[in-house]
Amino acid sequence: MTFRSHLVIVHITVFILGMTGLFAKFIPVSPWTIIAGRSFFTVLSLGLVLLVLRKSFGFGSFRNACILGLSGCVLALHWYTFFHSIQLSSVAIGVIGFSTYPIFVTFIEPLIFKERLKWQDVLSGCLVFLGLLFVVPEFSFSNTDTIALGWSVLAGFTAAMFTMINRKLTRNNYFVTITFYQHIVALLCTLPLVWSFSLWPNVGQLFLLLILGVIFTALPQALLNKSLEVVKAQLISVLIGLEPIYSIIFAVILLNEIPSISTVFGGAIILFAVIFATISHKSY
Repeated sequence: MTFRSHLVIVHITVFILGMTGLFAKFIPVSPWTIIAGRSFFTVLSLGLVLLVLRKSFGFGSFRNACILGLSGCVLALHWYTFFHSIQLSSVAIGVIGFSTYPIFVTFIEPLIFKERLKWQDVLSGCLVFLGLLFVVPEFSFSNTDTIALGWSVLAGFTAAMFTMINRKLTRNNYFVTITFYQHIVALLCTLPLVWSFSLWPNVGQLFLLLILGVIFTALPQALLNKSLEVVKAQLISVLIGLEPIYSIIFAVILLNEIPSISTVFGGAIILFAVIFATISHKSY
């Protein structure tokens, strides 16, 4: 597949992810329950895919298994911080904190992979953050919002670390197998908490978790892991900046929430940052 094909995959993935944050409001249960439920259905669906495609369930060396385990733990932590921030305050607070994700990736990726930090990367990441400041319709520094913002910034950091780990893993492993084991670890991390505190979902919530696990988790995460074989993590992080834009579109359709002028202006900045980042990386 060409670089352009992988970029198309990333854009489709981000479009799907635009709906994910809304599930924190759709499913009024503990974040641990959401994580365990989506991981359970993700494991089932990806396990079936591996069987149908007759792909190996092996994960290589012991060192590789340890990295996979670490990535699964980081994934569970990322999801908890993201969903907890939204449930603690609002989707807007969760979005603005998570928008620090490309900033973290921009400065961490060159250190880990010994690559030169380009001014285009810094500028594109900053533009995404600036755009998201305009996208948020209302911002309050009340105690609850401040705490929620701290959790969502942590969600941005953990997402960056998860992406860095995945970039290493995708070099020598099948992307569906990686996602499969990451979700097994995430399930093992959260299921004991669900069991201990009896945080079980009802039938209706279970159905929503099924949709979240298969359509909005297994599919987009596997696609992102696939794209990391060619596309730099920093560019992917910038493209994921489109996620809140898609979330606003879904909110207009499902909740009849019309965006303000500042939201439209912020979206224009983000679109510019995405186009700029894509052009600057066209030689990759």
